Amino acid sequence: MAPGERHVVVVGGGIAGLTAALGLAERGVRVTVLEREHRLGGRVRSWPVELPDGGTAQMSRGFHAFFRQYYNLRAVLRRTDPTLSRLRPLDDYPLVRDGGGRDSFAKIPRTPPWNLAAFVARSPSFDLAGLAAVDVEAALGLLDVDFPATYSALDGVSAAEVLDRLHFPEQARHLALEVFARSFFADPREFSGAELVAMFHMYFVGSAEGLLFDVPADDYDATLWAPLGAHLHRLGVTVRTGRTVDAVTETPEGVSVLHTPRDGDATEWEHADAVVLALDPVGLRRVVHSSPGLGGDDAAGAAWREAVAGIRSAPAFAVWRLWFSGLVAPERPPFLGTSGYGPLDNISVLERFEDHATRWSAEHGGSVVELHAYALPEGTAEAELRERMLTELHRVHPETAGLDVVHDEWVLERDCVLVGLEPWRSRPGVRTPDPAVVLAGDAVRCDLPVALMERAATTGWMAADRLLTGWGLPGHGVWSVPMGSRMGPVPRLARRGIRAFRSRGRRGAGDR
Repeated sequence: MAPGERHVVVVGGGIAGLTAALGLAERGVRVTVLEREHRLGGRVRSWPVELPDGGTAQMSRGFHAFFRQYYNLRAVLRRTDPTLSRLRPLDDYPLVRDGGGRDSFAKIPRTPPWNLAAFVARSPSFDLAGLAAVDVEAALGLLDVDFPATYSALDGVSAAEVLDRLHFPEQARHLALEVFARSFFADPREFSGAELVAMFHMYFVGSAEGLLFDVPADDYDATLWAPLGAHLHRLGVTVRTGRTVDAVTETPEGVSVLHTPRDGDATEWEHADAVVLALDPVGLRRVVHSSPGLGGDDAAGAAWREAVAGIRSAPAFAVWRLWFSGLVAPERPPFLGTSGYGPLDNISVLERFEDHATRWSAEHGGSVVELHAYALPEGTAEAELRERMLTELHRVHPETAGLDVVHDEWVLERDCVLVGLEPWRSRPGVRTPDPAVVLAGDAVRCDLPVALMERAATTGWMAADRLLTGWGLPGHGVWSVPMGSRMGPVPRLARRGIRAFRSRGRRGAGDR
C-alpha cells in the first residue's frame, strides 16, 4: 500500500498530537486530527478574552518555558520558523525564597560540570556549613546516571527522599530543587525522584545549553500553533477542532474512532489504518475505559488497559492573570520563581515578553501579571486561594498593593500527569499490544531523560515513527541529551571509592 493510501487518526491537537501528525504527513500518510477544543495547542493553547472596555486580550493556561534542551519540540517549531525568531530569550530565571536568598542562572558557564560548580559557588543557598553536610556519595549519584536504568533504580523513591539523601542545605532544598519539582504540578513527597534526577541531568550535567530558556514572542496561538496548523493543512492534514472522541474500536482493517461535536450530539465514525492517542491523562483514561477490548482481549491487552487506568492526575493548579491599572516596578524580572510564599509558585510580568501584553501596557499604562499556584491541596477553597495569592504577590512586589485590578482571568485545572512513585516500567509507553494503536504525550513512558513539553514532542515523533517503520517507511528519529554521564566512569568510580573508604573506616572502628 502506498503511503498516501494509509490513513491515521490523531486524537488530540496538543504538542504530542501535532508532532505525530507532522511526522506522519511528512512521509505522505493521510492524517486526520481530532481536537476537543476550538484551538490547537492543547494545554499550551491560548484564546481571546474580552476586556471591560470592549477591547480584547489573550489568555492561556499559563507561562511555559521553552528550554534550549527541548530539541524535539524545537524541531517541530522550526518547520514554520527555521531560525526560531518567534521565540524570545529571557536573560535569567531568578528564584527567590521567603526570608532571604535569591538565585540566578545568568552568566554561569554552560559546560558541565563547571556550570554546576559555578552555580553552587555563587548561590547564597549553599553556605560552607551546609555544603559540609552534603552526602558526597549521594551527590555523585546525580552524575552517575544511565537511562533508562536510572528510572527503574529509583522506583518508589520520591523527589523529597532524593533531597533527604543528599543532605542538601535547607535553603538549597527549597529554592534550587523543590521549585523545579513543583513545576511538575506535584508535591515533592509524591513526585518521582527519578524524574527529578532526570531533570537535573537534562538541565545541568547532561547538556551545555544551561538553564536559560526562550518564550513565545506573542500569544501561543499566533506565534506557534496557527502557523503550524497552516503548515499541516499544506501537507494535506485534516484538522477538526471542537470534536470529542468517545471511543476507539478495533476492526479487521484497522480502527474506527467515534467522535461527536463538543457542542452537539451528531456522532461520526472515522475509519483509519491506525490511531495515535495523544491525550492528557483524563482524556486518555476516559477513551480507553469507554473502548472495551482496545489493545486486545488477551492478558496483554487487559494489563495495558489497567496500566492506562493507573495513570494518575497531578493535584490541581491555578493560573491567575491580572490586568493592573499601573505598572510594576521596572526592576522586576519577567519571570520569578518563588518558594515559601504560601501557595504562590511564580510570577510573570507578561508585557516584558509577550507582544499582546506589551501593546496593552503601552496603551493603558498598566501591567499584565500572571500568578501560578501548583499542587493545590484537596479541598482548597477558591476564594481563599485567590486572597492568599494576591497577598503573597503584594509581599514579593509591594507596589502592586497600590494598583487596581481592571480585569482578571482565572484558570483552575487538574489534567496534568502525576509522575509518582509507581514502578517506572508499569507506566504505558508509546507501543501498545495492538500495532494499530500508539500513545503520545507527557504521560507516556519514554526511555530518554526528557520531561514536560519535550516529552510530549518526543513521544509524538516516536509514535509517528512506530507506525511508519511498521509500514516499511522511514522514520524521523529523536534527539536527547546523553543517556549517561558526560564524565564517563568517573562518578561511578568515585562513588565506589567513597564506599570502600567508609567500609574500611567502619571495620577499623570495630577493630578498636
